[in-house]
Amino acid sequence: MHGTPVQDHRSPFIRYVARALPPHYASQEQLIEALRGVWAQRHFNIERLEELHRAVQVGGRHLAVPLETYPSLETFQQRNDTWIRESTVLSEAVVRRALEGARLTPADVDHVFFITVTGISTPSIDARLANLLSFREDFKRTPIFGLGCVAGTAGVSRAADYLRAFPTHTALVVSTELCSLTLQREDLSIPNIIASGLFGDGAACAVLRGAEAPEPKGPRVVASRSVFYRDTERIMGWDVVDSGFKVVLSAKVPQLVKDHIRGNVDGFLAAHGLKREDIRHWVAHTGGPKVLQSFEEALELPSDALARSWASLREVGNLSSASVLFVLGETLEKAGAKPGDYGLMMALGPGFCAEMVLLQW
Repeated sequence: MHGTPVQDHRSPFIRYVARALPPHYASQEQLIEALRGVWAQRHFNIERLEELHRAVQVGGRHLAVPLETYPSLETFQQRNDTWIRESTVLSEAVVRRALEGARLTPADVDHVFFITVTGISTPSIDARLANLLSFREDFKRTPIFGLGCVAGTAGVSRAADYLRAFPTHTALVVSTELCSLTLQREDLSIPNIIASGLFGDGAACAVLRGAEAPEPKGPRVVASRSVFYRDTERIMGWDVVDSGFKVVLSAKVPQLVKDHIRGNVDGFLAAHGLKREDIRHWVAHTGGPKVLQSFEEALELPSDALARSWASLREVGNLSSASVLFVLGETLEKAGAKPGDYGLMMALGPGFCAEMVLLQW
């Protein structure tokens, strides 16, 4: 079956994916030391902090602002104002990089899907980008908030749906997550400690073009599927409290993956005449070691199938919605995909839900 085209003539394509990281970087050891100073005063078990941080297998993370700046960001407003400023800067940089890589200009952009779950801004950041980049006045805007880690894959899916209706158009999927600005220093719960060791900051921009746009270069978005798991609202998300976003992160996530993802993937692929063995490129969200291991076990993947996801986790941490786009960008650049190859993007997030996108080169 491998190599047999399944897309129709309307399938849009992914022209380019750019990634950007803030200039400030801290190793995991530096972050542990900084948090030790905060939480030791609260009589927290520091050995447990270090154990949890090292268990997530993250080597270090890029930060929105210098490490020494965070103690001065005491209120939700201070952190959110910083988020607006820094996410605008990082988003502009990644969009410029993406358009350059795709050999396009801001005037070519018809629709911007802006994704985040780490800050609030009205007007949303895409409006600020319109002024900075001089998008056409008739460009469309779709800000997406609340999908969390799953939103990178969902954004590609929604952009592809739009481009099937407007096959000459160009859409950007811009994901900017500054997770470090959501840390709750007062929260000594295990989920918050794990989040403080796992999540990092970064931005990605995918350029998608409709089937009738010039230069149809890159993998086609053949199909997508969303899966909603009922009565799982407390598995992952935020509690919005006086001090900002307080993480909700259940230990049940890896088991949910094991219970559902195999059937979800097999059903999706079967609908297009495919099996797991037909997938040559796996593009998985870097949800953490246990999530990646659950993907591997449930889908019976070869040991190197998720190598790019593991590497991204080690190098920059979990970037929430941007993570899967980072892995997609690496795949486009380095996988050496051949015409006819299939790829599968997949991610999980608040809802609790899964998103899958079938690609073909």
